[in-house]
Amino acid sequence: MKTKAVLDESQIPTHWYNIVADFPVPPPPPLHPGTHEPLTPDDLIAIFPMGLIAQEASSERWIEIPEPVREIYKLWRPSPLYRARRLEAALGTPARIYYKYEGVSPVGSHKLNSAVPQAYFNLLDGRKRLTTETGAGQWGAALALACQFFGLKCDVWQVQGSFDSKPYRRMQMETYGATVVGSPSELTESGRALRERFPGTAGSLGMAISEAIEAAAGDPEASYSLGSVLNHVTLHQSVIGQELVLQLKEFGEEMPDALYACAGGGSNLAGIAFPILRENLEGRANTRVVACEPKAAPSLTEGEYKYDFGDTAHLTPLLKMYSLGPDFVPAAVHAGGLRYHGMSPLVSHAYDQGLIEAISIKQREAFAAGVTFSRAEGIIPASESNHAIAGALREARKAIETGESPVIVIGVSGSGQLDLPAYADFLAGTMADS
Repeated sequence: MKTKAVLDESQIPTHWYNIVADFPVPPPPPLHPGTHEPLTPDDLIAIFPMGLIAQEASSERWIEIPEPVREIYKLWRPSPLYRARRLEAALGTPARIYYKYEGVSPVGSHKLNSAVPQAYFNLLDGRKRLTTETGAGQWGAALALACQFFGLKCDVWQVQGSFDSKPYRRMQMETYGATVVGSPSELTESGRALRERFPGTAGSLGMAISEAIEAAAGDPEASYSLGSVLNHVTLHQSVIGQELVLQLKEFGEEMPDALYACAGGGSNLAGIAFPILRENLEGRANTRVVACEPKAAPSLTEGEYKYDFGDTAHLTPLLKMYSLGPDFVPAAVHAGGLRYHGMSPLVSHAYDQGLIEAISIKQREAFAAGVTFSRAEGIIPASESNHAIAGALREARKAIETGESPVIVIGVSGSGQLDLPAYADFLAGTMADS
């Protein structure tokens, strides 16, 4: 019986897919925070290169992937799709479960899919330094390596809670050549102000974004890079879902009945789900897409759909998104990559239009699902990915009661080998739900 589908390198997508072209209702534009008018390229040129600005504003369905980027993609793409037969047996479910595994990338997560093109387009514009934030450290590691590929300097502000609890992520970033600072820090004006406002804080992605943007804006040779949320990031991640469509056919499947992916800022969810939504929108599929977010930062399930700032210091444009408010500081749960107050505008638009669903999951349920998955399939998932697995296991167990055999796909966005202290916390029974 077939266990995995691994495409040939020649089948790496040649173009990124842009869902903006296919939305029945156009998404709301980002606004200038001062004038409340739609953003123009000139508003972004201080912190982004023109290539990425053009992608951010594009409504073209397909955008060509530059050959230098595709060559680097060959280091890990196409990523495998597995049939989780052992997990099915362990659960005793009639469901057919598949998982698309992005942990095969050199940094152990999906984040490199966007870090490489971001570094490349900055190189084309003559930028020499990239600044960024990171939660769990997956994005920081990805950008650090991408900067090495293209000879750029990389400075990372890591959320303080993760900086303290995930030392190996910091070591990974430093091994790739990045400078890593816990956020909020004393190095920026916004960081110092946030430390005064929130004494002893574990930090948040919103705070780290403020620091990274401030650092880039003050250096003409620097750009700011964001690992999620923005349109060009979701665009780059579309390689995941495009491969998935081909790989399901190798198993004799058409489209899945349900797709589960974790959602923090939205890049992983968008990457695997938007090409599937295209199949839905064009009438070739009817897949339920379920965003699985942490109960500690439930922007879709409990947030408000509104124009809001993407950072705590109010330095970003206003984005129409589901948001808990830029001052929201989530509990220091282990899924650091999901601790964000807002959600990708494109993911938010899809949710508002009823094209996707959302659920929130407490971290003990998430880690219980991750342990069940790892003991059956052998892969220890990233803390973030555990939320998607937990959502999928709910449906797989429900199938036991109904006797139905749905096709379920899980987006396993990364490896949890560097998250083992979180697993130790769970296995010791000391993990708390927020």
